[in-house]
Amino acid sequence: MIKGLKICGVSDPVTLRFILSHPFPPNYIGFITNYEKSKRYVDYERLKELLKVNKKNINFVSVMVKPSDFFLEKIKDLNFDYYQLYDVSPERTKKIKESKKIKIISALTINNEKDVSLYKNYIGISEIILFDGKGYEKSESFDHSLIDDVPDELDKMIAGNIQINDIPSFKNKDFIIDLSGALEDQNGKKDINKIDKLLNLFKENET
Repeated sequence: MIKGLKICGVSDPVTLRFILSHPFPPNYIGFITNYEKSKRYVDYERLKELLKVNKKNINFVSVMVKPSDFFLEKIKDLNFDYYQLYDVSPERTKKIKESKKIKIISALTINNEKDVSLYKNYIGISEIILFDGKGYEKSESFDHSLIDDVPDELDKMIAGNIQINDIPSFKNKDFIIDLSGALEDQNGKKDINKIDKLLNLFKENET
């Protein structure tokens, strides 16, 4: 069965309130906090205001690429449950986890089996391993069969150009599904109707 759902790239209060008040909310909501190249990036001052909500039982995730010590110190008191880290070594990931007392999602960008095998370096450090496509904000897809041999006991998250209608195909997989671009309109803004469709479809297929 599908282990969970993450909606990533939320950047405005209207969308966030809609997700939080939905009868079938996701398990995780991701915010792009230090990668300014992304159209979903939320600067620090807006982020502080955005996170002043009752998140109920939803995990808030700070999505970061190679975060500096200065930035990590800046956001340490914000309302996050997880840090999702791209391009961070296992050694540095462990230091961040221990110093900030935070759960970690280690993001690996995948082209081939060698990329997948890097997950082994994060076992015992990261709570979740995210297998994502290359391209960061461009949300490129990859061959999901590459992770077929990753052990079932590992908490796996999968992203990379996943579409709403793909959800039923994951029904028998033990993944946490991560969507972002599929939930946006032509202008790159989150679309409430698409989010509603996703959350209802996920509810139908989660068991």
